[in-house]
Amino acid sequence: MKGMKWMLVLMALFFTCMPQLGRQDLSAKASTVKKEGKIGLGPYWFEGKAEINHYTLSQNRYRDLHPGEAVLVFVTEPFLTDKQVKNDQGQKKNSTTVLKLNNIQRFTTGIYDYSVMTSVFTPEELKRFPHSLKVSSSSQDWCGQTFMQINQEKENYKVELRSYFENEGDQNLSLPQALLEDEVWTRLRMGPDALPLGTVQVYPSAMYIRLMHKPFKAYTVEAKLEKYAGNEFKGNNLKVYQLNYPELERKLEIVFQDKEPYLIEGWTDSHPALLDKQMRQTIAKRTHTLMEAYWQKNNLKDLPLRKDLGID
Repeated sequence: MKGMKWMLVLMALFFTCMPQLGRQDLSAKASTVKKEGKIGLGPYWFEGKAEINHYTLSQNRYRDLHPGEAVLVFVTEPFLTDKQVKNDQGQKKNSTTVLKLNNIQRFTTGIYDYSVMTSVFTPEELKRFPHSLKVSSSSQDWCGQTFMQINQEKENYKVELRSYFENEGDQNLSLPQALLEDEVWTRLRMGPDALPLGTVQVYPSAMYIRLMHKPFKAYTVEAKLEKYAGNEFKGNNLKVYQLNYPELERKLEIVFQDKEPYLIEGWTDSHPALLDKQMRQTIAKRTHTLMEAYWQKNNLKDLPLRKDLGID
């Protein structure tokens, strides 16, 4: 009976949007934690659930700070390194475990609203895969939509851009690899030791590039990791990771708990606004966190869980 019970559980997982099939040992701790010191994923990430975080958002856009919310969903899943898609069939060949982030940000701008989503796929094995294998991002508002995808291809990134703006149009680029700002969030969750420090080359986030209509290229950045001494975020033993872009007059600060699993309390993003060039600061603050197999919670009876996340 126990064998039949586990067979039914595995079959159910296979048909969800986030199957764990393809992982060599679902109950095992992340191998890199033991082999490579502090960097890696611990058992917290392999319980068959996703970590869902809700944040209030004040977004720098046009000439104002606009109200909104952000949801960051972190979850592990098997990922095919050749096709660079989720391993649905459970093949072991060309498969690795990634920490996936779905970063959804929604905010209003006057009468109309924005919806931006970025997905990041960062391998657990950072020594074998020093950069994320894939980032995809889309933005929708009443004017139209844009889409950007970055795939690791040998020593370069294959970049596709699709946009309704004439000056951006359809682009296909091949660019040298460097740190992706979008992968900082997943690398941070693997431990602060996974974060580069000092002068580094960084590609800004897909969301920033698209909303500010900047060329996608690597910028020289000063990266710092310090004890958090501000007063915007509350908590004990907080640290802040800073990326300072002199050329863009931009500073990103991510504040997080200095103990596993390094929960992100929020972030600030300071840069000149798009239209009036005045310096303003986006700020996001965590309100709720829930560990849940959300892909199984899709019935009307599950609506109350949204209140548990602080979502209207």
